[in-house]
Amino acid sequence: MPSTARWPRRVVIAVAFTLTLLAMAVPAEAHPYGYPQTVTIAADAARPEVVHLTWKAGGVDELTLLGVHLGLLPQDRVLLDGAVDTRDSDGTVLASSTQFASYLLRQLTLSSDGHACAGTVGKASDLAASGVDVGYTCPGPVGVARIEVRMLSDLDPAYRTVATGPQGKRQVYGADAYSHDWVLGDVPAAVASGASDVGHDRATAWKVAGSVGPLLLLAAVVALLRHQVRRRRVAHARPS
Repeated sequence: MPSTARWPRRVVIAVAFTLTLLAMAVPAEAHPYGYPQTVTIAADAARPEVVHLTWKAGGVDELTLLGVHLGLLPQDRVLLDGAVDTRDSDGTVLASSTQFASYLLRQLTLSSDGHACAGTVGKASDLAASGVDVGYTCPGPVGVARIEVRMLSDLDPAYRTVATGPQGKRQVYGADAYSHDWVLGDVPAAVASGASDVGHDRATAWKVAGSVGPLLLLAAVVALLRHQVRRRRVAHARPS
């Protein structure tokens, strides 16, 4: 039988193992530098053939980096140590450029029934605060839309985008999943289930991992503390 002196080390190993599992279970930061960029997906209430995607950057630094990437801002706005020299006007510079509009249409694409839908970039009054709307017109009413999001992935593949669609459904776009099918109109139940279950199940899995992981870690730490208390009690109870 192993001695009680070895138990604390085993519990410590268990804690380390739990931390490893937790690191594996919880996805990396949705974007490399802070808050995640987002995309809101909505069908047009008046025109069933139109779908709107509203993209919003996670921070002004992303707009600055993208402006430098597109040649709209000087290279020295990104310092040698990686820091970004942001300006309040960076969003205005991007929003008024054709390069930015072309970039949006390359990185955000939408298709329906196997046909690509034409996108039109709307006017952004405040790109940093409200984002920008891109309207996609499809050949006919949209039931299921295949939406691909690659925003900023050419700057760094670690960038991710949190997309929110009808009824609060969500999907995280990233290097492991740039494409997802969204149910936006009337379609057969079987088709709707097949299009939405994958993203829903993946999001649910992340939520479960994110909530169970800390509980396992807490349980391991509590077990370690309890064992140490028991050892001390046993040591004090032994006759001298």
